[in-house]
Amino acid sequence: MLSTVSFQAYGGMPVAPPLLFRNPSSCAADLALTLKPGSSRRRGTDSKLRIGNFITFSGAPGIWGPISANSVMLAVAEINRRGGIRGREVELSMYDAGGPIEEVVRRAERAIAFDEIDVIMGSHISAVRLALRKVTAGRIPYVYTPVYEGGERTPGVMAIGETPRAESRPAIHWLAEVKKAQRWYLIGSDYVWPWQSHRAVKRYLKEAGGHVVGEEFVPLGEDNHEPHLARIRAARPDVVLITLIGTDSITFNRAFAEAGLAATTLRYAGAMDETVMLGIGPDSTQNLFCASGYFGCIDSRANDDFRTSYRAMFGAHAPPIGSVGQSNYEGMRFLEAAANQARSLSIGPLSAAAHNLVYSGARGTVTIRDGRAEMPIYLAEADGLDFNVIRTI
Repeated sequence: MLSTVSFQAYGGMPVAPPLLFRNPSSCAADLALTLKPGSSRRRGTDSKLRIGNFITFSGAPGIWGPISANSVMLAVAEINRRGGIRGREVELSMYDAGGPIEEVVRRAERAIAFDEIDVIMGSHISAVRLALRKVTAGRIPYVYTPVYEGGERTPGVMAIGETPRAESRPAIHWLAEVKKAQRWYLIGSDYVWPWQSHRAVKRYLKEAGGHVVGEEFVPLGEDNHEPHLARIRAARPDVVLITLIGTDSITFNRAFAEAGLAATTLRYAGAMDETVMLGIGPDSTQNLFCASGYFGCIDSRANDDFRTSYRAMFGAHAPPIGSVGQSNYEGMRFLEAAANQARSLSIGPLSAAAHNLVYSGARGTVTIRDGRAEMPIYLAEADGLDFNVIRTI
């Protein structure tokens, strides 16, 4: 059974990341890839399940575009080989979730009205989620996959990513106990995920006996970090907590190391994965820690199977697997499990089933309890371009 994929960017050229396939022939048996600039597809008499995946291919989060696309296509290929979801073959369209939010909203409106998608899946910043949930409300289900600030309770919106309480709280306590970290400087991108994450982090720091010596939010796309580094140096923190996103995190962490701060100051970074590490480079990751529900280096049967399938489909030189992009694979596995439990893909029954369920993905067994995803969370330290997992937290 073939999986049909189209990339759509209304008002422009089709979005096709150049690293999407390093070895196209390796996945030709599972995937038929079509590029349709601005095309509309009407539902016919077939019973296909049309999923619109809103992935960011541009701007600071665009660095995750290739791995996000690969991960969701792998999941779709596997699901379709099993007969689809509730007997319906999955047809996948990808839309750019980058650029001005009002343009992303228009893409979503058109995808629902003209492409007649049945489900929206999103891997993008939370500011986009807050806009898109108004578009999908009461109309179609919306699965949001990456790490986020927590608290999503909009009917029909299903968020499955890690939250600060699961990731940052135990990591902060570990850094306080083991590394004796007390003085913290917080720096993040200027939008909702860093805002809300910092609010939570301040509570966790107080619990651990730490305090904030500085905080700032940086406009998306900012790559001149000299003023920020000067303020950090003057504040003399033990740890810099970083919630900068995508390429902004890359340029900051490079500049941090070039300024000589990496050898003396710890860093704890959110939304840090192998994709971002590759951009930072092996010489700039000293004393860099992060926590996540997924690392490519985790040895488990589930992750071994995922990595083997990923390499078989996309080749040995495909984009490295990281937690943000990999979450798109989890999103499809979650949707499949929720639909099977609900015995329906209608928004009401699906949302009810998704509130409490267990599904299996590359992360192993994930439990959704009262709408919150529970999974093992790992604390890791960067080692060049790799991670060394310190412990499960």
